[in-house]
Amino acid sequence: MTARPEPLSRRERPAKPALTRSGIVSTAVRIMRAEGLQRVTMRRLAKELDTGPASLYVYVANTAELHAAILDELLGEVDLAPATEGGDWREQIEAVLASYSHLLGQHPSLAHSALVARPSGPNYLNLLNALLALLSQGGVPDDQAAWGVDTLLQVATASAAEHAVQDDSPSTEKEWEAVAAAVENASATEVPHVAALGSELLSGTPQMRRTWATQMLLNGILHTPRPTS
Repeated sequence: MTARPEPLSRRERPAKPALTRSGIVSTAVRIMRAEGLQRVTMRRLAKELDTGPASLYVYVANTAELHAAILDELLGEVDLAPATEGGDWREQIEAVLASYSHLLGQHPSLAHSALVARPSGPNYLNLLNALLALLSQGGVPDDQAAWGVDTLLQVATASAAEHAVQDDSPSTEKEWEAVAAAVENASATEVPHVAALGSELLSGTPQMRRTWATQMLLNGILHTPRPTS
């Protein structure tokens, strides 16, 4: 008579680590780095953590909040050192924004998500604080700095999203070539200003254009009072 296999006791299984918000976000970041942000769903995350999706909603309200938390986690990699090293405040702001843009450029899907994500964690606050300190150093009035820092990050985010390489979209380069061709061949009769400035519209390296955009914004922030109610 064949002996029946001895059943395994559930008590002998190793206990699953307790769920925490930081643990959930760290796992989400790991999945994003390996598979891309599009794979970071509640269902995929629950599978990785050996739990049910419903359990995650106790810590993260929805996917949008999860993406914002991922962004805040990665913002810890932004180089804020220029804000404390001294030197020209404009160049320091440009250096911080360049580090921010570079971070988003490494994660194209995150760069696009950052356009609507609303991070609120410590790394986002540190980034805001560094930029506000530099604006204050440059003599920007507090109320203008408070609005201006938002505009600086909006433009840097949009620029990073625009130039992010889309691995899942091989037609991106062709799309840019089509835009360039349309500008270069614009009709002097129908769109005379585009035709006249065609070469200028397409001129400059991305770095040159980012530097000019930052300086243009800083000049505006410094010299444009906020409207009164």
